[in-house]
Amino acid sequence: MHTLVRYGYVPFMLLAVNGAALAVIATGLGKLWLLPLLVLAIAASFAAERILPYHDDWNRAHDDGRRDTAHAVVNELLTLGGVAALPLMAALIPSADVWPHRWPFPIQVLVAVVVADLGITLTHLASHKIPALWRLHAVHHSVERAYGFNGLMKHPLHQTLETVAGVTPLVLLGLPASVASALAFTVAVQLLLQHSNVDYRVGPLRTVLALNQAHRFHHLKWAGIGDVNFGLFTLFWDHLLRTYSYDPDRRFTSDDLGMAAKPHYPSGYLAQLVEPFRPSGACGATKPAQRSLPARSQAM
Repeated sequence: MHTLVRYGYVPFMLLAVNGAALAVIATGLGKLWLLPLLVLAIAASFAAERILPYHDDWNRAHDDGRRDTAHAVVNELLTLGGVAALPLMAALIPSADVWPHRWPFPIQVLVAVVVADLGITLTHLASHKIPALWRLHAVHHSVERAYGFNGLMKHPLHQTLETVAGVTPLVLLGLPASVASALAFTVAVQLLLQHSNVDYRVGPLRTVLALNQAHRFHHLKWAGIGDVNFGLFTLFWDHLLRTYSYDPDRRFTSDDLGMAAKPHYPSGYLAQLVEPFRPSGACGATKPAQRSLPARSQAM
C-alpha cells in the first residue's frame, strides 16, 4: 500500500480525477457532478496522508481544523461563483475570440492551465514583494503544518486577485465556460497535491511540476528564504524568473513553517479576515543572515 501511494497517488489525482472531471464537462453531464469528484479528491488526499505521511505530526490538528474548513468552503464557493459569472464577464469584457475551439477539449484545458499559471505565478511573486499584497497573502503563510487543506486556506480577497490575474488573459482570448469549469476543478486538485502531507515521489518531474516536494521550500518561515517556487501548476516560470530552489536532503518540521516575523499570527477564521487591515498586519521582517539554504539548492 505504501508503494502504491508513493508512486500512484499523484497520477491518480492528476490523470484519473482530473480526467473524470474533464469527461463530465465535455459530455455535458452537468457541473453538479463535479462536486462528488471534488469530495473524492479531498477524501483521497486525507487517506493518502494517513497511509504515507511525510510528517506524522502534520496529520494532527493544530487548532486549525474548523478554520481551514471555513477557508476551504468560502474559497471554493467563490470559485464556483466566478465560474458562474464568466458569461457576464465575457459580455462586459471585449475579447479577441481567438480561442482554439476546434482543438480537443483536454488540449484546450492544458492551454488554459499554462496561461493561468503565468498570471497566478506573477501575482504570487508580487505578493511577496508588495506590502499591501503581502498583508493578504500572509494569511496563507501563517500555517504551521503542511497538509492538503492548506492550499485552500487563503484570504478570500487574495484568492480573488490570483484568480483575476490567471483568468483575465483567458477571457480576453475568448475562454469558453466549459474550459473555465475544468480549470477551476484542476486548481482545487493541484492545491491539494501541492500542500499535501504525503511522502510521494514523481522522479525528475519534481523540477517541472509545482508539487509538495518543491512547495515546502516556499513555506520556509524566514523572510526572503521562502521567496522561491511560486508556481501553482508548474515550476517553468520559476526557472525563467530564477526563483526555483530545491535541496533533496532537506527535511521539514513545523519549526520551519509559519512566519518568523509574526509567530503568533491570529489563528481564528474571522481574525484572519480582519488582520490584513490592522496595523499589525504588515508582518515585516528582514532576512536573518545566519539562515540560508545550501548552495546546491539554488540550482536554476
